[in-house]
Amino acid sequence: MPENTGDAPPLLLGGARLTDGRLVDVRIAGRHIEAVGTAGSLTNRGTRLDLRGHLLLPAPAEPHAHADTALTGPPGGPPSHRAEDVRRRATEAALLQLGHGTTALRAHVRVGGAQGLAALEGVLAASRSLRGLTELTVVAVPRLLTGVAGADGLAALRDAVDMGAGVIGGRPDLDPDPAGYAETVLALAADRGRPVDLHTDGEAPARLARLAAMAKGFRPGLCLGPCAGLSRLPRDEAARTADRLAAAAVTVVCLPQGGCSCAGIRGTPPVGLLRAAGVRVAAGSGALRDASNPVGRGTPWRRRICWPRRRASPPGAPTTRSREPPGRRWGCPGCASRPASPPSCSPCAGTTWPGRSPSRTAGSWCTADAWSRGPVPYASTWTPGRGCGPRSPRQGRADSGSGGGP
Repeated sequence: MPENTGDAPPLLLGGARLTDGRLVDVRIAGRHIEAVGTAGSLTNRGTRLDLRGHLLLPAPAEPHAHADTALTGPPGGPPSHRAEDVRRRATEAALLQLGHGTTALRAHVRVGGAQGLAALEGVLAASRSLRGLTELTVVAVPRLLTGVAGADGLAALRDAVDMGAGVIGGRPDLDPDPAGYAETVLALAADRGRPVDLHTDGEAPARLARLAAMAKGFRPGLCLGPCAGLSRLPRDEAARTADRLAAAAVTVVCLPQGGCSCAGIRGTPPVGLLRAAGVRVAAGSGALRDASNPVGRGTPWRRRICWPRRRASPPGAPTTRSREPPGRRWGCPGCASRPASPPSCSPCAGTTWPGRSPSRTAGSWCTADAWSRGPVPYASTWTPGRGCGPRSPRQGRADSGSGGGP
């Protein structure tokens, strides 16, 4: 989409399809949506883009990334933590995700210890260089905060906030005093007016209950993730914990597509149970081509596909495996009316299906995904009646440079 400044004529997006199936015109003036009407109803004196056959979505956001370790996966010695090297990798990772539509990222960065604040300096520099393209918010993550051993970590955390970290993070499960760690983080965040985003497995319901009690009335907001331990609790206990998190307005960010480089945590929480209790749930990517997850394309569509595949239920809950065609399962209008059999439309036929090997058909931009048995689109577009795969050229360039990988 061409850039549109406040002095430029309005931009009209014509004939776009919304998620509810409506065809609309959207007129954009500057950075704001000026008008929305039925297809063909709006006029415009400026540029008009014909979006017939394309699905119009809000730009996706990445709520849990690790910019300091992104693209360090291939072997060959430990990665460099020099500020300039981190800046280069963080910029490349953010642009990779921007190429798939992501315009806002929250990046966790470790501070303190032998690395000091070099990684934070590099990611902050990347954030400044990307201003106007994507919004990169930095989360400062210290290791220890309590006792004599935590004095250096607390000093580094304060310095990180002074340098420009927009969110205060941490890993209370790794501290000898998890409750004291959480209290320290929340006190500093309240004093500096920063939101909090903590790594936790969530396997100790008493600890989560105490954290939820401390977070009540905390206006900047508290996120926890990935909370995979909730899926290992008895259903009643998990439900009570979910109710406490909902009452404290805590957001849970799960990582459906893999691990987390900051704490080595894997798995997903019981998403259905959390949402039923009123907990706000988001899905993040976590690690991207680093030691804990050496693969990844930086696409938000992979999170969307892995979520149903990896969502966990408490022990005792029934589990089922969908036998619907991928296109029907993901809401493809061209497949939704067909019987539950291997899809015949060109894009959907290129996905992994029970008894079929992964393949890509001519003209299809859906690729087989071994984890989800679902299509992975490279763009948020599709042609009605022609399957769930985009009919537009692949976005961006082939992955290359630092990190490599698939």
